Amino acid sequence: MLHQTHEKISPPSLSTGSDVDLSLDSRIEELPMYSSVVEISCTGEELGKYLDKYSQLPGVILVEHGIYYGMISRRRFLELLINPQCKEFFFQQPLSVIYNYARTAILQLPANTHILKAMQLALRRCSPGDPLLPKEPEALTEPIVVQNSDNTYSLLDVQELYLAAWLLQGIETQIRYERSQVQVIQNEKMASLGRLVDGITHEILDPVGFIWGNLTYVSNYSQDLLKLIDAYEQELPETPEEINFLKEEIEFDFLEKDLVQALSSIKTGAERLKKMVTSLQNFCHIDAIYQKPTDIHSCIDNIILLINSRVKKEIKIIKNYDVLPPVLCFPGELHQVFMNLVSYAVDNLLDTAGKQYLYSEYHLEKEQPKIEITTSVISRDMTNDKIPDSRWVVISIADNGTGISEAEQQEILALLAAGKKSEPETSLALSYRIITARHGGEFKLRSQLGKGTEIEVLLPLL
Repeated sequence: MLHQTHEKISPPSLSTGSDVDLSLDSRIEELPMYSSVVEISCTGEELGKYLDKYSQLPGVILVEHGIYYGMISRRRFLELLINPQCKEFFFQQPLSVIYNYARTAILQLPANTHILKAMQLALRRCSPGDPLLPKEPEALTEPIVVQNSDNTYSLLDVQELYLAAWLLQGIETQIRYERSQVQVIQNEKMASLGRLVDGITHEILDPVGFIWGNLTYVSNYSQDLLKLIDAYEQELPETPEEINFLKEEIEFDFLEKDLVQALSSIKTGAERLKKMVTSLQNFCHIDAIYQKPTDIHSCIDNIILLINSRVKKEIKIIKNYDVLPPVLCFPGELHQVFMNLVSYAVDNLLDTAGKQYLYSEYHLEKEQPKIEITTSVISRDMTNDKIPDSRWVVISIADNGTGISEAEQQEILALLAAGKKSEPETSLALSYRIITARHGGEFKLRSQLGKGTEIEVLLPLL
């Protein structure tokens, strides 16, 4: 039990609160609070004189032999004294009797409660959860009992709480406005960048298409010319000396063998360039207002192609693809998500790749850094939530890096769930918001020190 002073009536005190400016994370312990303790053995007359002497007190904390008993506000006490007959009666009665008559629902909160949360709880007092119960608008003015960290109790004037909460709501509104303006500018920049990249990719695809389209003809023409030369050699067994000299000078035998390989290499390079430009075009795609069916595997393959220069041979990418139906989504945003998640896995493994090189130098065995991408379709039983059974596409991106601790995981997940964007937004936070808010999906993070990290994305199939 919590003990305070054993005096019948303690002189009140007012804490000044914190001298630091309030922020969205501020708690009620940073606000001014009253400490006014009265024993329930005191009479109503003594309490009346006490409240008359200290006119700023919103109420008093009642204790019994130093143990917290309850709270009576100035408003409720004065209501009992309005009637002259009641006044004579209650003036002579101990506070334990008066408290039973004046008792109301007391809002008791720990000192570390956030100010905005405390205001929500205070406002709910005038509207009970049961719609059949009468409304209690007078509860809006009742002070709040605050339980301090040292196991004592204080009173918070609800007007102080409302004033601080309205101030913070103004700050929050301003932050949201500024953030929305930044987001508008950022969206416009990304849209302009998308249009620029889209135009560049079209300009690159035109000559690539020209090269790709003519390679087949060049290959056929070269084969025809070689056949023609071979036919001439068959019909002219004695080749003139000038022609033999020219064949040696141009290394005709090597040219004949290498020409096919050179054309094949050009064709492979053009194909890779075409895929790269197409992937870049898809990644910078400007989404329309409406979602459209998208091949998830194609999205992932495009991202792997774009980051291939970072991966090289140090990191092995394993794809375990299931048969997936098209998913209704915003393709450009999903490309952004997969780019963020795969890049996050690559960043986790770069250090591992360096360690792998050291292990190989000393002929020590160490598992090669790898990223495993797995897709599947699952059915979920939602009957407990009164929702029909549903089908989901699951995309898992796992690495075998160093992993993160349980505490770090909880911190990351808490920040994602809270949706705080006061700091520069991370790639994981952006991905979480796109999956959950824009696509109605789920975002899961699992990791274990020394055993890697797995990020799982679930998208609903409508």
